[in-house]
Amino acid sequence: MPCPVCNQRKAKRACPALNQQICAVCCGTKRLVEINCPPDCGYLSTSRSHPPAVVQRQQEMDRAIMLPLMQGLSERQARVFLMLAALTSRHQSEGLQKLVDDDIAQAAGALASTLETSARGIVYEHQPTSVAASRLMAELKTMVAEVVKNAGSALERDAAIALRRIEHGAKTMAAYPAAGTDPGRGASELQHLFARVLTPPPGTEKPETPADPASSIIIP
Repeated sequence: MPCPVCNQRKAKRACPALNQQICAVCCGTKRLVEINCPPDCGYLSTSRSHPPAVVQRQQEMDRAIMLPLMQGLSERQARVFLMLAALTSRHQSEGLQKLVDDDIAQAAGALASTLETSARGIVYEHQPTSVAASRLMAELKTMVAEVVKNAGSALERDAAIALRRIEHGAKTMAAYPAAGTDPGRGASELQHLFARVLTPPPGTEKPETPADPASSIIIP
């Protein structure tokens, strides 16, 4: 019996989502992409427990880049960092203005400079040069303002530190292709990394991440 998905290979696996047999190739490549697999699917559970070697290598590379960015941060600073990184991962580009790593560096750096200037008693809003960076900075600024409103102005310093880490990560990804960037893709590799690390797998319960500033920031 041919696979009903590809109509090419022999159907050998029972698919609980489609209630019929499909081939192993379609099961592996279309899982959670074109096929809405239930969480209790045995093949889905096995793939998560034992990911392919290429996935494991990607995870190791992601950790090698992510961990140094968070090294030395206090718990509160780390929470702010993850919150802003998650927002960056969800940012949607508009039209032809694709977000690249330099845009992230500009947005994070400009907002960090604004917060640092404010801490010295000077009101001055630093601006990035690209349109894409300005859009991202506006989103980051809104989130920081919400955090400060809920948790106090002391969070501005922590936000500035977290933004400097994001700026550093974006500059590193843009400057060193060997670190994991692919200049030909025309999009931000740091944004892709944040999305891979911070987005829960489909079908799993979303953890309590820093998406909610009011509940995620702990004031000692």
